[in-house]
Amino acid sequence: MNSISDSIGGGNAVFLAIAFFILLCVWLGVRVVPQSEKHVVERFGRLRSVLGPGINFIVPFLDRVAHKVSILERQLPTHRQDAITADNVLVTVETSVFYRITEPEKTVYRIRDVDGAIETTVAGIVRSEIGTIELDQVQSNRSALIQKIREALTHVFDDWGIEVTRVELLDVSLDEATKAAMLQQLNAERARRAQVTEAEGRKRSVELAADGQLYAADQAAKARRLTADAEAYATQVIAVAIKENGIEAAQFQIALKQVEALQSVGNGPGKQVVLLPAAAMEAFADAFKMLKGRS
Repeated sequence: MNSISDSIGGGNAVFLAIAFFILLCVWLGVRVVPQSEKHVVERFGRLRSVLGPGINFIVPFLDRVAHKVSILERQLPTHRQDAITADNVLVTVETSVFYRITEPEKTVYRIRDVDGAIETTVAGIVRSEIGTIELDQVQSNRSALIQKIREALTHVFDDWGIEVTRVELLDVSLDEATKAAMLQQLNAERARRAQVTEAEGRKRSVELAADGQLYAADQAAKARRLTADAEAYATQVIAVAIKENGIEAAQFQIALKQVEALQSVGNGPGKQVVLLPAAAMEAFADAFKMLKGRS
């Protein structure tokens, strides 16, 4: 009986050992990877595979998860560095870089300090890019400068399995001496623009005055031309009348002129007393006769 019970106990122990071994294999062979991570699997110290989010299976006792890498976007600490522009101006640039790891197998086996390597690379590229442009372009074309820096970083970080998502130039500052020089230059430029504006205003005023005088002269010339045309027309009418009616038309015109002359004399100063010579009376009579004859 003892031997039978011993054999049964031994069988249960073997069964329990096998069950424990199976459970251990399942526990070691099944890997659940979170959505925000990727796991690097090694077999005997060499890269075997990269596990993505979800349920994954590995070979127990042969494969092991050597690195758990977060694929969330990261931000480097704000970094300040000096750079010299193409016009020899010393500026202090404050940068911030955002990145994420896309290929962890490259990152864990090719670079040790990821943040330090990125910070050093960014500093070198920023100095290089700023050194090719002048200070005014650094201030006005900041978006273009950021794009160039990002493209250069993308080309470098591709070997490290890193994607640069965003680069920001937070601030570009100058030393006090450069600021004072720029302020003086800005004030001089403002004074120059004010003088140019004033000169252009005076020039425009003279041009408008000249245009006004030219317009007035043109209008006066037109008036004289119209007056001359009217006088010519009146002369032509008189000439036609003389041609058609003979000497009587001429005498009629002379009589009318005499009457008009007497009327103007009567309208002048001392018009209370008007002396009419006999010739004037005859002129009235002649004009009346001619007018009566025409009627």
